Amino acid sequence: MASESTAAHHGGEHAPTSTEYIQHHLTNLVFGRHPDGSFGIAHGAQEAAEMGFWAVHLDTLGFSILLGLAFLGIFYSVSSKVTTGVPQGMQNLVEMVVEFIQENVDSMFEHHNPMIAPMALTIFVWVLFMNVMDLVPVDLIPHLASLAGVPYLKIVPSTDVNITSGLAVSIFILMIYYSLTQKGPANFAAELSFHPFGKFGLPLNLALEVTNLLAKPLSLSLRLFGNLYAGEMIFILIALMYNGGLFWATFGGGLQLVWAIFHILVIVLQAFIFMVLTVVYMAMAYEVDH
Repeated sequence: MASESTAAHHGGEHAPTSTEYIQHHLTNLVFGRHPDGSFGIAHGAQEAAEMGFWAVHLDTLGFSILLGLAFLGIFYSVSSKVTTGVPQGMQNLVEMVVEFIQENVDSMFEHHNPMIAPMALTIFVWVLFMNVMDLVPVDLIPHLASLAGVPYLKIVPSTDVNITSGLAVSIFILMIYYSLTQKGPANFAAELSFHPFGKFGLPLNLALEVTNLLAKPLSLSLRLFGNLYAGEMIFILIALMYNGGLFWATFGGGLQLVWAIFHILVIVLQAFIFMVLTVVYMAMAYEVDH
């Protein structure tokens, strides 16, 4: 969500331009190896790029772990204090979420695997928690971090393609595992080799099926990343209006409220879509084509 611009946060000597402001908010807190061989925090996107593939986005990892622990803590606290009768408060909310996920899993996954429903619940709530961080004012936490000497801080893990790709690849690995264990290596290889054009179309079948298989994790990760990244960018652009005088600040405040209300639907829908596609892919891994 937008808030007062961070122009003042960067000191009175140099108020950032609009481009600098946007770039600052889109830069992760990166730890890695500098070209001179030393390890440390990158000060800017260029320096982060020079660190290469193995640089670590500390903010993405930190917030995703904290939000995961928050999810576990809330659900564990509720489960340890469950009462009979009509549920109240947080127990009621948690039970609604669990029942909602269970109903969706039952309608999409007709096989027996006790891991699928808990996995779907974990994915939905965890991704939802990460998405909800997009509603926090864009300047609030980064400004507090800057006071502690932290140069950059992105607080929405799902706007980092690394986290969405990591989730998608994990799901893809499970899909391949269940395809091999449930169908057998021979049947799985046959699906890739003999569909849709039969054994005489093997090269074309492989090209189509392997492409389709690899597109699943790619589309899964980029869909979530793209939608949340776009939402974050809009909040950042709205925040720039607060430097344009009273009229633009007032207009920006109203625009911020409208976009935040609409964005609530986006963040919930994207978590739901990610969960649904995960369950669908697991179901596909069990289905044997004859």
